[in-house]
Amino acid sequence: MAGQIPDLIAAERTGTGKGAARQARRDGVVPGIVYGGGSDPLAIQIPFNVLLKKLKEGRFLSTLFNLKVEGQEDVRVICRGVQRDVVKDLPTHIDLMRLRRTSKVKLFIPVEFVNEEEAPGIKKGGVLTVVRNEVELLVTAGDIPDVLTVDMTGLDVGDTINISAITLPAGAKSVIDRDFVIGNISAPSGLRSSENEEGEEVAEEAAAEE
Repeated sequence: MAGQIPDLIAAERTGTGKGAARQARRDGVVPGIVYGGGSDPLAIQIPFNVLLKKLKEGRFLSTLFNLKVEGQEDVRVICRGVQRDVVKDLPTHIDLMRLRRTSKVKLFIPVEFVNEEEAPGIKKGGVLTVVRNEVELLVTAGDIPDVLTVDMTGLDVGDTINISAITLPAGAKSVIDRDFVIGNISAPSGLRSSENEEGEEVAEEAAAEE
């Protein structure tokens, strides 16, 4: 379970208030605060370039991080807000919330398809079409999966894989309240073309008979 939680490295910030925050930004770091989890708030700062890179990677507000601050125990956090400059749209402050193992959080979990060689549809030349390569789940912080695994054993051409076919961790559920499609096995392009041609021929014959 969740062995790939990315690290977010920060330093404790000694000064607080607007003046200290402005000085931090002049020093090339983004001030922030860590709160929640039954502990006192902790003022931190993160290198500007590091934070900007993570923001550009996407999903920052729905990614669980392992926060590392020298002199403090590592703690799982999730971002609850990024303040930005109204003109330059660059980060000026960050709010992080500590999570207990029992906390519920929304995260995007990647989907992994396994046992393709055991799928009759693939052996026939069918093509796996991935509709969603990640799924947003409401999960318990202490029980987050690295991936959601789709077992393709026995799947044939035309079969679809829905979210209901995936075994989710205890207490986890999809944010989307319906049985949506994760992927499917479509017919080989050659077979689809021949079927289309056959269908056109039948239609032409039927039209000729009328």
